[in-house]
Order: sequence, then C-alpha cells, then structure tokens
Amino acid sequence: MEVKEPEKLSFKGSEYPCCTSLTMGIIGGKWKTVILYHLINKTLRYNELRKEMPTVTERTLSLQLKALEEDGLVNRKVYTSKPPLKVEYSLTEFGNTLIPLIQSIADWGDFVAENYSE
Repeated sequence: MEVKEPEKLSFKGSEYPCCTSLTMGIIGGKWKTVILYHLINKTLRYNELRKEMPTVTERTLSLQLKALEEDGLVNRKVYTSKPPLKVEYSLTEFGNTLIPLIQSIADWGDFVAENYSE
C-alpha cells in the first residue's frame, strides 16, 4: 500500500506543510499582526506606527515592516519631493484580505481580557 505524501504549499519560494503553517509563516511572530492591525483603514508614517507600539524596538519594527513589504502585505511609499524625507505604510490589496483574520484575533483578545483576566 502506497502512502501519499501531503501536498506542500509554497509562497514566495518557501514551502509549508499545511495552510496554517503558511499563514503563520507570513504573519506569525510578536509584531507582524500588531503592525497589520494598526494599518487597518489607515496609512501611517513610521513614527506614527512607532508611537502606536511603544515597546517595539526600532530595529524590530524596521525588520518586520520590511518582511511584510517583501511578502506583499504592506506598501511603503517614500515622498522625496521636499525635505524632510517622508515614508508612509499602508496595507496592499493583498494585505486587506487579512483584515477579517486580524479583526478576529483582536476581538478574541478583547474577549479574553474581559472574561479571563485576573
């Protein structure tokens, strides 16, 4: 009897064993989902985003934004027409597809805080 290997999923050159693994590979970690949450329905400059997330280090925020941009979830727009340089971040069309998921995660966090916190 032949055992069929599960089909691997790929995204941006990486392979994942299942759909959940792919999703967490893209938005997993401590800060990516938080960044995406703050960009729902608004465009923010780097410093505005940093103020929304005061405990994240500048290096971590920069690296996470870069990863989200490389995965096509976040758009980075640089304005160079007049000093000082201005950079804005927003969700891409692909990033907008995550809004229901991010909102569900936020709603669950509110539920836990209201019903299970000490």
